[in-house]
Amino acid sequence: MQVFREKQPLIQAIQRIKSDGKSIGLVPTMGALHEGHLSLVQNALKESDQVVVSIFVNPTQFDNPEDLEKYPRNLEKDLELLKKEKADIWVFSPTANELYGDKIFSQNFDFEGLESVMEGEFRTGHFDGVGTVVKHLFEIITPNKAFFGEKDYQQLQIIKKLTRTTGLPVEIVGCPILRETSGLARSSRNERLSSQHRVEAAFIYKTLKTANQLFGTESAEYVTNWVENQFKSNKHLKLEYFEIANSETLKKISTKEKGKQYRAFIAAYANDIRLIDNIALDN
Repeated sequence: MQVFREKQPLIQAIQRIKSDGKSIGLVPTMGALHEGHLSLVQNALKESDQVVVSIFVNPTQFDNPEDLEKYPRNLEKDLELLKKEKADIWVFSPTANELYGDKIFSQNFDFEGLESVMEGEFRTGHFDGVGTVVKHLFEIITPNKAFFGEKDYQQLQIIKKLTRTTGLPVEIVGCPILRETSGLARSSRNERLSSQHRVEAAFIYKTLKTANQLFGTESAEYVTNWVENQFKSNKHLKLEYFEIANSETLKKISTKEKGKQYRAFIAAYANDIRLIDNIALDN
């Protein structure tokens, strides 16, 4: 395993790899790695000659300074976890100044409305920050493929739009959500949950599964109202939003149409810890 803290040595190493005709796979992360991240790495190892894992807590995608401050950081622990893969993984872990230069700011993007719903509605400027850092990483690492988890499904759709609008020649690969035995979607934020909240948070996925069953026979409005009522009676979790949207456009739907694909999206708080999840709906 090689760890790069500066971009120039990494760029040179990638140029050598590519001159031999080998492919690069990128797994962008903000660290606090877990089994979900490892599943992305494993997919990347199968489809790439050389895998680069970026570990960088990106300041421009946080609208809440306290959330940025509390975000877990432990590079040593992250590296130990990656070593379990027993592969020649390269890690890029720069400082903010190394990645951005002297001015750390977000570029403004037009994602044609993908950025203004759900997460974008509740996290001002979030996806401009995501787009900015991913664009930087793509330009530095020049991957053939980049691997993202479907837990952040809205982000996945936005990154796909980013590559189309910027012309960056990167294939975006979406990977299935990895879950804990309780069904809770694996997330770095789970480490901040109390033992009780970790148990209670399994309610999120349980509710999504039932919503999927209901969606087979009931309207989107009925399912939404049912989910909201379930959370009203839950003392441990607070619902921020639940939406049923078109899988491609992410636009909220009022009626179902045959041949269209839909997903249910949810965000909820366990104390002050924000958790998100989603599920493909059977139609």
